[in-house]
Amino acid sequence: MAERVLLIGVYGMELVECGGALAANVAAGGESFATMMLCRERMQSDVRKAGEVLGVEVDFLGFRNGHVAVDEEHKRAVVRAIRRVRPTIVITQDPEHSLADLDPDRRPAMTLILEALGLASREFALDEGLDPHPVPTVYYMTPSHPNCVVNIAPFWDKKTAAMDVLESQLEFSGRHWSEQLDPKDAEALVPGFAELDSDLARGRAVHRALDRAVHIYHGIGHHGHYAFAEAYRREGDFHLPALVR
Repeated sequence: MAERVLLIGVYGMELVECGGALAANVAAGGESFATMMLCRERMQSDVRKAGEVLGVEVDFLGFRNGHVAVDEEHKRAVVRAIRRVRPTIVITQDPEHSLADLDPDRRPAMTLILEALGLASREFALDEGLDPHPVPTVYYMTPSHPNCVVNIAPFWDKKTAAMDVLESQLEFSGRHWSEQLDPKDAEALVPGFAELDSDLARGRAVHRALDRAVHIYHGIGHHGHYAFAEAYRREGDFHLPALVR
């Protein structure tokens, strides 16, 4: 069924991590949106390109790294994004996962997002001229304990192509893994790793291996029905008119 899906992300790569579900919604006739809190200028260009590949409309809140706070200014910005899109479904980071994540800003960002989802439906910031919007269905991405998966096999090529244009992220990952991985382990993960001539090439090669493994695991590798799947955790109970397979 076609939906209005809004991804509320922190850094930017979340767009591709949820790219299969977002692209599937577009293919079903829905509209997919993404709003990012923290995204450096070069990364913004890459994320916009990834959005074009996936059919997702992207905007940026322009928050400052290390300064995300659960205050009125930040609440207004996120509430504004929710009310403008008026989504039926929101995808965002998993509270459990983000609590132990050592990426800066993830913990206050999670509290901010949850506060904004509640405030968007109430009499908060009505002076901005945007009507309240009911709390939508919420799915947490890359959760510690998923309770559902989405078939992304038909959109695997799009998801891979979207990751390929996140060049600033791939370069960062390439440098990181070159420093962190034992050369023999890197070679086992990506045959020919030592011959790759740039951080970009190394990052792209490892991401392809990693992404393929993760999504196969949540798909057919996890006794599932799909070759590739994205894992999610739906907030709250599933309300079904009848039992489904």
